[in-house]
Amino acid sequence: MILFVGLGNPGSQYENTRHNIGFKVIDKLVNDFNARDISKTSFHGKLYRAANSLFLKPTTFMNLSGTSVQPVKHFFKVELEDIIVIHDDIDLPFGAVRFKRGGGHGGHNGLKSLDTHITKEYLRVRVGVGKPEHKSQVADYVLHDFSQEEATMLDRLIAHVTEACKVLVTEELIEVKSKYSLKSIEGLTL
Repeated sequence: MILFVGLGNPGSQYENTRHNIGFKVIDKLVNDFNARDISKTSFHGKLYRAANSLFLKPTTFMNLSGTSVQPVKHFFKVELEDIIVIHDDIDLPFGAVRFKRGGGHGGHNGLKSLDTHITKEYLRVRVGVGKPEHKSQVADYVLHDFSQEEATMLDRLIAHVTEACKVLVTEELIEVKSKYSLKSIEGLTL
């Protein structure tokens, strides 16, 4: 069983924020796989299933994401190496895409929560959202919508990350990195 987790915040006021890029990828995966809703209150999130794939959007708010992932992991007996987490990354320029297993949380509260609840060795799909000028503006920055210019490219970026996620199930990480890593949005062909 593969568990895809998209990090984000519930509620319409957060729907198009940078912090919710993980939710947007999960929405596309759910649509592409025609997954069915199997949510339970004990999962603290929206959970969908298609064959041997699970797709989770925690509804706990970002800082408590681990309290949603942990019960799903245990209920379905998902191995840590079969958990793929899609999240925003302010240390990457907008549109950059990177893949890695384990590592630090880089100040990302959703990753901090996951690390506490399931340890650090899950696979990460890091989607660059850029960063504000000053470190003190980070919280405000990630909780704001993408700029108009970014929004015009968002569907292509989400489609690219979605395809990478599908391939992660069948190919080695090194191959996926080679084919799907992007340095910035300029690396995404039309």
